[in-house]
Amino acid sequence: MSPKRSGPTPKVDPKTWVPVTIRDVAKVAHVSTGTVSNVLNRPDIVAESTRQRVLDAVESTGFIRNTQAYQLRGGRSHTVGVVVLDVSNPFFTEMFRGAESRLQSEGYVLMLGSTDDSIEREANFVRAMEEHRVEGVLITPVAADLVSLSGLKTRGVPTVLLDRKATADEFCSVTVDDVRGGELAARHLFETGHAEVVFVNGPTTIRQCRDRRQGVRKAVRAVAKAKKVEVTELSVGALTVRNGEEAVDRILAMSPRPTAVMCANDLLALGVLRGLAAHGVRVPDDLAVVGYDDLIFGSMLSPALTSVRQPALELGVAAAELLLDEVRNPDHRHREVRFEPELMVRASSFKSS
Repeated sequence: MSPKRSGPTPKVDPKTWVPVTIRDVAKVAHVSTGTVSNVLNRPDIVAESTRQRVLDAVESTGFIRNTQAYQLRGGRSHTVGVVVLDVSNPFFTEMFRGAESRLQSEGYVLMLGSTDDSIEREANFVRAMEEHRVEGVLITPVAADLVSLSGLKTRGVPTVLLDRKATADEFCSVTVDDVRGGELAARHLFETGHAEVVFVNGPTTIRQCRDRRQGVRKAVRAVAKAKKVEVTELSVGALTVRNGEEAVDRILAMSPRPTAVMCANDLLALGVLRGLAAHGVRVPDDLAVVGYDDLIFGSMLSPALTSVRQPALELGVAAAELLLDEVRNPDHRHREVRFEPELMVRASSFKSS
């Protein structure tokens, strides 16, 4: 039976508090310290009744295992580091949730870092995660090359790239065909009659921005013989709502004024929609708008946002599966899991009849 507590939990003075030791747990559970250690580290070899008695003692005493000391003795941390470009972007949040749902089922906890497109922040997060002896890292790298991750590879830390393709035999990766996604969005606008389009793109140091631009250019070439279309690229400093909103003045000053705006992600598109509304520009009657990522809020807007869907949750799950295989399988071979984008057509990109 579990020890019963009565009355309010006593207040603890941090100046006099003494940490509970494994010996304290063993005394309460009436077992040896070796049995407590087995319950914590190899519970499958301990009889169920004994294991439950020890777990009850752990709970009643408030024992916290010294994970760092355990790792130094050769134990596993059951921790995975996740490093993304911008945790405030719901796309990365959803991808994190996918990875977390899969890894939690295997007893792992996740450490999350957001680089805000900073190589220095990325390096700091990766270093801190290695110091905590993470068993693997899921990461969306900042730089175009992967030099910053060479240390992880050299030290044998299993690493999977999130939404980023690796070169052969470097790392596992999960990606979406962003060239195809950019092409889908642009062709949709051309097919609905738009010949003057502005493409609001983020920094081309970001692989996704380069690939989506390539897709737009591919769509232009595909329709060039049948009709004359023109796409003007408007670059902004970051893939944020604010940058999308600030781009609107530049869009409205263009001559001839475009009839459609394609955005490199949904946050930019949301900013564009806000800016257009502030100027009294009607969507889609005066200007059509298309986003990218198909974040959850897009379908709730008025008008609902046409967007290219990326399966963010599935990306996270697939990345976790690749990492687990690399951690456990001595015959593991690096590979890429690639998803196809899907155009979700809604009211922001076409006029109602």
